[in-house]
Amino acid sequence: MMLLDYNDKRPIYEQIVEKLTGLILRGVYKADEKLPSVRSLAIDLSINPNTIQRAYGELERQGYIYSVKGRGNFVRDSRDLIIREREKLMEELSSMIRRGREIGISEPQLTDLVRESFRGNPAGAENRKEEPDD
Repeated sequence: MMLLDYNDKRPIYEQIVEKLTGLILRGVYKADEKLPSVRSLAIDLSINPNTIQRAYGELERQGYIYSVKGRGNFVRDSRDLIIREREKLMEELSSMIRRGREIGISEPQLTDLVRESFRGNPAGAENRKEEPDD
């Protein structure tokens, strides 16, 4: 079951899109597997069915799911989606590395930042010493 964060400033449908996208990309939902119906997911999450319909519409627009009239919503084969997401991630990483170089972050510092982020400490603040100002 999905947990929604009602303190999150993003609309609920965006949270649903994000969570379902993650489940699809991780293979929790397999290709051609039927997603919960709009009505049942709305009941499970105690939200308006229109919110679920909007999330499903966005997922379909992004290519994660497809709908079959009268049958429901199904997961597309995610292999191409995973490749697309990895390519997008690599572009973002390349951009971040370039930006890091521009502001003087060394390769070891950047590596430490990535490692700390993976460990759940995105800033890595307590493990990093402040650099003296020049």
